[in-house]
Amino acid sequence: MNDWDARVNAVWTQAGALGEDAVVERIDELVAERPVDDPRAAFEAAGARDYAGLEADAEPLYRRALALGLTSPHRAQAVIQLASTLRNLGRADESVTLLRDELAQRPDDELADAVRAFLALALVSGGDAVAGASVALGALASHLPLYRRAVAAYAAELVTGPAGDGAQG
Repeated sequence: MNDWDARVNAVWTQAGALGEDAVVERIDELVAERPVDDPRAAFEAAGARDYAGLEADAEPLYRRALALGLTSPHRAQAVIQLASTLRNLGRADESVTLLRDELAQRPDDELADAVRAFLALALVSGGDAVAGASVALGALASHLPLYRRAVAAYAAELVTGPAGDGAQG
């Protein structure tokens, strides 16, 4: 980790104590040190605005970071955060599309369940609570020491209909 990353991380570590306006101010100071076309700087600026409840200001910055070629692991975070921002802006369908596309690219990696969690929220916000519950339960199932198979089957059944009793875990 370089010095800039460490200083960015320090702001996020102290964010609760700093308050929203101070987070934006400090992140903007760090962003100003980077080239204007730095995708990571755009991502951090977006995240600060998102943190401060300025979703409308965050959205174009997330899109800019992604368009500039933001790389992993920040790229996946930017997609998740952009999708959450879109949901908060009342654009749940756009959020669902973005998250489904992201999930198709990373069905089993370390951030897949985070994508699923935000997809579930977007589905519920878009009026499809059953599909949202299915996605959430499907993500949860893989973490259960007991009833993994049953919960996965029931999650699928919510959107496809009964496929058998599935009561054995």
